[in-house]
Amino acid sequence: MIRAINKFKRFIFFSLVIMMSLVVLLATIELGWIIIKDIFTPPIFLLEINELFEIFGLFMLVLIGIELLETIVKTYTNQNANHTKIVMAIAIIAIARKVIILDVDNHSGQALMGIAAIILALSIGYYLIQREPETKKLFKTDEG
Repeated sequence: MIRAINKFKRFIFFSLVIMMSLVVLLATIELGWIIIKDIFTPPIFLLEINELFEIFGLFMLVLIGIELLETIVKTYTNQNANHTKIVMAIAIIAIARKVIILDVDNHSGQALMGIAAIILALSIGYYLIQREPETKKLFKTDEG
């Protein structure tokens, strides 16, 4: 039974890697198409601010896809990998993408404070995960 479950997990893993690779490839092609289209649309070789935001957003989306693909491969081929740390790093990249393409004029102060709180929480969480071995030493008890 365990052997069947492991085969199933490997099948799912390879399926995810293939699908994620396809998504990253298609997103890269889409990004290239948008850049070419925007450059050759009058005024030629000049991009408007909304076009730049769209390009930067798609660029960050491709980078997040690459990071997710790498995470899938690293995490599930290495059982010793710190899964929480990797997920937190991806979350930080995703929120960084949101901040980069954020149009502050279209968001309320509460929304901006919420984004700031998310960034702060993720940063503190990542810092604490980085310090995990030190934290375990602090709370180690002498039993026995």
